[in-house]
Amino acid sequence: MLGKTAGGLFWMCRYLERSANNARLIEAGSRMTMTRSSAADSEWESVLSAANVKAMYLGKNDAIQRASVIDFLLRDRENPSSVMSVVEAARSNARLVRVALTREVWEAVNDTWMRLKDALARPVSDADLPNVLELIRQQSAQVRGALHGTMLRNDIFNFCRVGTFIERADNVARILDVKYFVLLPSVSMVGSSIDNFQWEAILRSAAAERSFAWLNKESGPRAIAEFLILDQRLPRSIAFCYTNIARNLGYLEEGYGESRPSRAMCDETLARLTRTDVETIFDGGLHEFIQWILQANNALGLQIEQDYRFYA
Repeated sequence: MLGKTAGGLFWMCRYLERSANNARLIEAGSRMTMTRSSAADSEWESVLSAANVKAMYLGKNDAIQRASVIDFLLRDRENPSSVMSVVEAARSNARLVRVALTREVWEAVNDTWMRLKDALARPVSDADLPNVLELIRQQSAQVRGALHGTMLRNDIFNFCRVGTFIERADNVARILDVKYFVLLPSVSMVGSSIDNFQWEAILRSAAAERSFAWLNKESGPRAIAEFLILDQRLPRSIAFCYTNIARNLGYLEEGYGESRPSRAMCDETLARLTRTDVETIFDGGLHEFIQWILQANNALGLQIEQDYRFYA
């Protein structure tokens, strides 16, 4: 496969996953501001930091305010990670590789772009925000369903899946890191009802609250972090993402008949995830562990691009 086509598939799925992930970050911020309305601006600062767009936002805005942050993350075309920007980029990549996609996948991507373009044509009101966030998630799921239901399990499908899981692992790590930045009023709040509410909000933002309840009798930071990082039964856990990245990179290696450095990098990260436990993570620092995940994930994405000559 030409590197240009492989890159188009990889980034189409990364961008579509990112659109839903942005919606989850906004939801996480919105839920957690309920516990600290007097410090709401700092809550939204943490969301910008977790989305890695704080500096870009402050380059355009004098103050961090809820409405402007939400608009920046949803609609601002100067923000390359806004929902509108990434949905347009996904559609552009889908057009580039249209001959590699089934009609159902192309139509799902195009429908996503048209519906969100209409929904985000103007600033989103507080009353409409929950419905808009749900629409973003539903449209991403629609594309994913078309992909699973109609695409051959070949290199095209594998590049799509690798892009999805690289982006998803990044997002889950960032949602967890939102909790680290400024959300606790003080150390004394650890273990309080506010602290527990915020951790449960993170579960909801990762679409994992019901699954967690099925498998765990007790809640708390360690149990939730373990579930989102290490539990390979959860489709959004970091360990689940890396298990599937390794699998799909393995299929690509089999198909092309040669090993690539990205597979070894993925296996190294997966090995650390499978060998560690939540107590070790918390002893070394959750934030520090998350930062390692983010750096390793970013490096892996860049290596995949090099291995398969996405810009050739």
